[in-house]
Amino acid sequence: MGFAEKRGSYWRGRYKIAPGQHLTVVDEHGKAIKFASKGEAQRAASEAENKYRRGDWRDPALGQETFGEYASRWYAAQDLAASTMQNYKRHIEEHLLPEFEDKALAGILRTDVDAWEKKEKALYAASSVKTWRSTLHLLFEDAIDEGLITSNPAARRRGRGKRAGRSRDRGPEKVITDALGILLTAERAALLSGRDDEFVACVLKGYTGMRWGEIVGLETEFVRVGAFRVEWQLYELDTGELIRCPPKDDSYRTIDAMDWLTALVLDHIARTKPTPCPCHGRTYVFRGQGTARTGGYHGAKLVDVARLAGVSTGTVSNVLNHPDRVREDTRVRVERAIVDLGFVRGGTTSEHAAHWRRNGFATWLFTPAASGWYPKKAPQEARPVPILGEPWPGIPARGRGASQRADACWLPIAKGLTPHGLRHSHQTMMDELGTEKVLRDERMGHIDGSVSARYTHVTPGMRQRLMIGLTEQWEAALDARLAMCPMSPVRVLDGLLRTRLAARC
Repeated sequence: MGFAEKRGSYWRGRYKIAPGQHLTVVDEHGKAIKFASKGEAQRAASEAENKYRRGDWRDPALGQETFGEYASRWYAAQDLAASTMQNYKRHIEEHLLPEFEDKALAGILRTDVDAWEKKEKALYAASSVKTWRSTLHLLFEDAIDEGLITSNPAARRRGRGKRAGRSRDRGPEKVITDALGILLTAERAALLSGRDDEFVACVLKGYTGMRWGEIVGLETEFVRVGAFRVEWQLYELDTGELIRCPPKDDSYRTIDAMDWLTALVLDHIARTKPTPCPCHGRTYVFRGQGTARTGGYHGAKLVDVARLAGVSTGTVSNVLNHPDRVREDTRVRVERAIVDLGFVRGGTTSEHAAHWRRNGFATWLFTPAASGWYPKKAPQEARPVPILGEPWPGIPARGRGASQRADACWLPIAKGLTPHGLRHSHQTMMDELGTEKVLRDERMGHIDGSVSARYTHVTPGMRQRLMIGLTEQWEAALDARLAMCPMSPVRVLDGLLRTRLAARC
């Protein structure tokens, strides 16, 4: 409780903030208020003490440095990973400064923070607002350490607000798929890209649980018989720069791989013969898409014509450049495919970007492969992927008038599935197989800090059971795909289906 203290001809209000530490009731300029009566002083002191306990109190004597000034100084003093620095900068510049920049740091009250949070939640997802408030909380905590403020107005008080429980921070359910869904999505992604890279990458992600940055940053030297070593990732900054950095949370690990999976990746490396990229000087397993798929030309490619006509890309090239070298019936078939697809000579490029871009991969390849729809991307609305029905599962029709030339569209495999959803899918596949938690955590790069985890260890038997189980799921998916159609326009999958069919005969 606050109390009154006699000072000659007036009274002043005093209140306790810590054992042996008291403050005086002051005005907005930091000067002690002189009360005419003991009762007035005591009431003012009690009110000031209550404000202090609620976190709504500020001390004018602490100075008037603005939040914007402090945030700039605070950010400049940080020395963290590039990805973390980028996130802090975005949180501060886009969501905190517009509200608090010109306010005195010591003048920001809990009610100000709550009002800001309410406005943000009306515009953005609750999970995002929670992250931004955590950054605000961190800034205020460091300001307390510097002695600029005495309490944190962004701190949450227990037992206040709606009794929403865990539903308050509940996000949308993560979409997953099974082994067959991984295979079908990978096939469609390869059809959309016009090459095998996306098929191999999607299968690799679905059967190892590697993060997106770890897939993009997988170097050829870390692909080994029976295992993949995660040493680095490529993280894409907002500037577009891809930085080579350690995996998230330093989750260095060796991921056991089935024989068929390492063979798939090693064959891909032998076929593509990757060279060191110009940005890092490292040799990576996967290349990015060319400008034809990520913001430039979106028409049919040479490989699309070849697939529809049932010939090689060399034959299509001969039809375009040396038609006299091609049989008449073949030339007619190729020319018909060119017309059906709306192929424009010179509209594509054989040059590939050094690496995938997360947004381009998701927008033009993965999302339409999984859902059968291109997502909304200004100025275009969401729309189904137009395809020519033959050969199965359909060749994407691209370019002007594609929807008029198409005779079908893809049904969804797993609507809402994202590239990261394949990581969740892999975890679920291991759960279905009854894989021990210690092996699941090792494979996913998670850390279990419990005491029981110290006494549980991965054994060769655990690893073997998981490899057998994942292989059985892969073979079952191939069998299911064979039942749909024994061939595929994707070269690498077509070879797998033919091999599987021969093994069954």
